[in-house]
Amino acid sequence: MTSEQVAARTADAVAEPGHKGSGKTASEGYERGLGNRQIQMIAIGGAIGTGLFLGAGKAISKAGPSLILAYAIAGLVIFFIMRALGELLMYRPVSGSFSDYAREFLGPFWGYVTGWTYWLFWVVTGIVEVTAAASYVQYWNKSIPQWVAALVFTVVLYFANLISVKLFGELEFWFSMVKVTAIIGMILIGIGVLTIGFSDAGDTATVTNLWNDGGFFPHGIGNTLMTLQIVMFAFLAVELVGVTAGEAKDPEKTLPKAINTVPWRIAVFYIGALIIILAVVPWGEFMPGVSPFVAAFQKIGLPAGAGIVNFVVLTAALSSCNSGMYSTGRMLRDLSLNGQGPKFFGQLTKRGLPLRGTTFSAALMLVGVVINYEWPGKAFDYVVSFATISGMWAWIVILVAQLRYRRKADRGELPQSAFRAPGAPWTSLFALAFILMVIVMMGIDKDARISLYCAPVWALIMWVSYRVLKSRNPQAFERKDYSRAVEPAEPVEAGQAA
Repeated sequence: MTSEQVAARTADAVAEPGHKGSGKTASEGYERGLGNRQIQMIAIGGAIGTGLFLGAGKAISKAGPSLILAYAIAGLVIFFIMRALGELLMYRPVSGSFSDYAREFLGPFWGYVTGWTYWLFWVVTGIVEVTAAASYVQYWNKSIPQWVAALVFTVVLYFANLISVKLFGELEFWFSMVKVTAIIGMILIGIGVLTIGFSDAGDTATVTNLWNDGGFFPHGIGNTLMTLQIVMFAFLAVELVGVTAGEAKDPEKTLPKAINTVPWRIAVFYIGALIIILAVVPWGEFMPGVSPFVAAFQKIGLPAGAGIVNFVVLTAALSSCNSGMYSTGRMLRDLSLNGQGPKFFGQLTKRGLPLRGTTFSAALMLVGVVINYEWPGKAFDYVVSFATISGMWAWIVILVAQLRYRRKADRGELPQSAFRAPGAPWTSLFALAFILMVIVMMGIDKDARISLYCAPVWALIMWVSYRVLKSRNPQAFERKDYSRAVEPAEPVEAGQAA
């Protein structure tokens, strides 16, 4: 089928019940309430989390200054993933995003697995983050029981997600603003220490700290490679911008712009921040479990530094939980509309919000808080570990779906995307190989290996449930003709998207 034939069939497709059109013709019943300002900050916030503010301390102790290179390479891979996602989003911007593309280009089973896996990823992440947020509150007031703070945070974020999608976007905007301000502040203070020499760190702060103590690779290239898993985990949730496609006011403009900011976001907030921190504080002074930002503030002599970072990490945790509330309801509704989940989750409120799916997910997050409070043993850690591998599963699906879409589009079977990924398919293949290498590294590392043990168990659950559901409703798992649900789009100019 040529792209002209596809275009000719679009008018008929729009009239079909349940049609999921492009952003130009349909919004799946959702309110398009997320503007450019909010989309940009959701994209920024997704790339900055506790993995940077807390997890980088462990990575620095393992790799030293070479962690900067690890973040640079991983950041390039993340950009390739996001451009692959952008190509799919401009072909057909839908809130189901990864599961919908998996359903179309890999098959109904893979869409089913991706939808439920991504839903579970955010439920588990929400459980961890809301519990972490409650523990951060105790930094200021230990008399507040952890379960009380966790309950308050969960309920507040739940109701915020039920008021309107605009309020969700506004919360994410300000959560992200706090994180961005903290990093920029650290960079500016660090530059002042390096150039003017003020503060307690002025005498020892120098860019030569990046190579003086054992060189740029103090523990060898092998240890640097082993930190890639920590680095990639820090970028989990960067793909969340894809879930907003069904509710973005102008997805053809806002989404490409958000995706094209990925390189400078990573360059400034990760690479720039680490260069400054490692120049101010010699890498040998960092320890696992201690935030590098706290260590830098203490070295500079700012007593409020620990409190500032604690507040930033608190907002990062709440941001992640807020994103979990948002995305889980949308994923459950997408599964419901495609017959791969309970019909109960398919209904929207008058405001265009998936109340039932969000409520169900929030209830599970509350149960998880209780479990984490009463049973903080290794069994719960296994569930947490699974979140990391399930997050990377979404990236794999995005890349494979984009490769298959590109082949069909190049053959004229589907219209070309208005936002083609540069260098594809080679960039997508490189990103896939990189992710597989990280998974191998996880298998080698005994601390991360548990994540891989959880994956086969979840895969078995998915396979058994798929066979049961397919036997009851075969039509829900038949391949559909998605070419009837798209229309050719005008190419996005490089200058417009930048």
